[in-house]
Amino acid sequence: MKPLFTIATVTYNAEATLGRTLKSVASQDYDRIEHLIIDGCSKDHTLSLVQRYVEENQARHNIRLVCEPDSGLYDAMNKAILAATGDYIVFLNAGDCLHSTDTISALAQQAGWVKGSHRHPAILYGDTHIVDDEGNFLRRRRLTPPEVLTTDSFSNGMLVCHQSFYVRTDIAKQELYNLDYLFSADFDWCIRIIRRATRRRIRIVNTHLVLTDYLNEGMTTQNHQASLKERFRIMVHYYGWLTTLFKHFWFIIRAVIKK
Repeated sequence: MKPLFTIATVTYNAEATLGRTLKSVASQDYDRIEHLIIDGCSKDHTLSLVQRYVEENQARHNIRLVCEPDSGLYDAMNKAILAATGDYIVFLNAGDCLHSTDTISALAQQAGWVKGSHRHPAILYGDTHIVDDEGNFLRRRRLTPPEVLTTDSFSNGMLVCHQSFYVRTDIAKQELYNLDYLFSADFDWCIRIIRRATRRRIRIVNTHLVLTDYLNEGMTTQNHQASLKERFRIMVHYYGWLTTLFKHFWFIIRAVIKK
């Protein structure tokens, strides 16, 4: 039996960007996909797009829509985790796309799935390309995945894009998003997932694949200053004041060098 992948898409008034996300999931050549769409009661044509998508693709993938009010993005993402029935879960939000038609097939091969085993990788991760509003390639993501992902990796920033971070669903259900963070709960969540996998000595696999085409303007980008402040708090919590201050000093130097 091949692993089932849950792709979770959180939406609210996303008609402008959702279409290509749905298309990228529908085009996958892998047949064991659960697509959860968690909508916060959109008032535009988002739900019409979803309905058409369901009608055209339900026979290929298990598509489920949850449409109800939520308390924000991360509350909706927690709903997706709790509703997921796949072996792995990833978040692919409106405007983001799977990099190629065989992305999930390639991931499934690297998972080394054996039915009944409890030693499958906790995390499958890879690289990310940044795209514009039309889906055109802009650049490779500036922060690149480390060869080996450890509990200390994110002290250097969010080296793995959230959309290229596939987590075993049983582990994800033990580590929901912290709703105290409004803009960077994904940063905190990834650290906690890595720490849990490390404590349990479960493999973390670098796929060495480009997994995601990420839309340039996300919520964190739009709220850049608030996000940076939250990330600073999160880093202090996990890595301490001295390490966090030193790393931020290096971040400033790195940004100047990049210019």
